[in-house]
Amino acid sequence: MAKEATDRTTIDLFANEKRRGRPRSNPLSRSQQLKVNKRNQIQRDKAKGLKRIELKVSQDLYDALNERALASNISRSQLIELILQQKIEC
Repeated sequence: MAKEATDRTTIDLFANEKRRGRPRSNPLSRSQQLKVNKRNQIQRDKAKGLKRIELKVSQDLYDALNERALASNISRSQLIELILQQKIEC
């Protein structure tokens, strides 16, 4: 039987060392936790019907987007989506 790092039910069967002190709150390493969290986030976004778009912008534009989003009390991604919707509708 092979060890699966993200398996939460049998991870204790493969423990090869005992540590002193407070037990870990999560049996997975930090990198494995990040992978699991990212996979869960992608599944949540997919269930909501969201698609991912990635773009690179200058630092000035990035700062301006952050300031405008903060002033509007919305997230940066929501602000970008609003701007794109307004441009498409024109």
